[in-house]
Amino acid sequence: MKRWLLVFSAVVLIALVGYVGFTRSAEPAPAAPPPPHTAKIAKGTLTATEDVDGTLGFGDPVTVNGRLPGTVTGLPAAGATVRRGEAMYRADGRPVVLFYAAAPFYRTLRPGDEGEDVAAFEANLAALGYKGFTADNSYTGATAGAVRDWQHDLGLPETGTVEFGRVVVAPDAVRVGEVKAHLGDNAAGPILQWTGATRLVTVQLDVTEQRLAAVGAAASVRLPDDTVADGRISAIGAVATASVQNNQTKVTVDVTVSIADQARLGTYDAAPVKVTLVSQQRENVLTVPVSALVALSEGGYGLQLIDGSGTRTVAVQTGLFASGRVEVSGPGLAEGQTVGVAG
Repeated sequence: MKRWLLVFSAVVLIALVGYVGFTRSAEPAPAAPPPPHTAKIAKGTLTATEDVDGTLGFGDPVTVNGRLPGTVTGLPAAGATVRRGEAMYRADGRPVVLFYAAAPFYRTLRPGDEGEDVAAFEANLAALGYKGFTADNSYTGATAGAVRDWQHDLGLPETGTVEFGRVVVAPDAVRVGEVKAHLGDNAAGPILQWTGATRLVTVQLDVTEQRLAAVGAAASVRLPDDTVADGRISAIGAVATASVQNNQTKVTVDVTVSIADQARLGTYDAAPVKVTLVSQQRENVLTVPVSALVALSEGGYGLQLIDGSGTRTVAVQTGLFASGRVEVSGPGLAEGQTVGVAG
C-alpha cells in the first residue's frame, strides 16, 4: 500500500511539473524593448560637400599701357574705383577715359569706319547720355557730332574723331591696383594695374576634382574670422596650369566664385578662405541618421522600425552618405516612420 502511494505521488508530481512547463511555453514571448533613441525617416535633398582652399581678392590684375605721346600729369590713388566715362589717368593734362567693352580699341575712329569697335564705342556714348546718332556699327557724321559734344565736356579738342589711346576698356567698373607710373613720366608706358571692383574668390582646383565645379552651382566661403558668405561659381578657366608641390606636379584650373552680398565679406580686401563645393546631390530621397543603420548577420544593413505593434528589423539599400545622414530605400519604407538610433 505504501509503495502504491509513493508511485501515485510521483506520477502526480510529474504531471504537475509537465503542466506548469506546458503553460509557460505556451505564453507569447515578450516583445523586444524599443531602442533608447529614435528618429524619423525624412524625405528631401541630400547634399555631399567638399572643402577646398581659395583666395579672396579682386581677381587677376590687368596692366594699362599708355598709347598717347606726352607726359603723365594725373594718376588715381590705389584702391580708387573708376567707372564708365571717368578718367583712368591724364596725359598732357587731358583725360584718358574708361569705356566698357569686351575688346580694346585698336585704331583712330572717324566717319566712314565700321566694325565691332565702332558699335562698342557708340554704345558707351549712348550709355553716357549723348544723343543725335544711331548706336550701330557705323561711324557716321551724326556720330562725329556726338563725339564733339563728348570731347567738349572732357576739355578735349573737338575734332569729331577719337584718337587711338584716348579710351581704355574694361568689362565693367574697375578698382585701381598698383600705380606703376609717376607724375612726369613718359605717358607711353606702363601706367597702372586694375582689377574688377567687386571682391571674388579664386580656387585653383585640381583637374581631378573638376566634377565639383559647374557654372551656376552654389558654393559657400568661410573667412578667417569664421564668417560664412554664400557664393556661386561664375567662371571656370579653360586653361590648365601645372605647378610642382612637394616634388609632385599638380595641374589645376582657376574657378571663380562670385559673392553677391559684398558686405558679408567685411573689411577683407584679400585673405585665404575655405570654399565648400557640392560634390554630390540626391533629390527627393528618404534619409535617416547614419547611426540608425544596423549590420545584418547575412550582410548589408537594416533599420529597426518602431510602430504600435513593436519593433522589427527590415533590410534596406543604402545610397549617398552626407552630413551625418544616409539615403535609404526598400519595401515598406515611408517618410515619417520611426526608427531606432544607436546611442
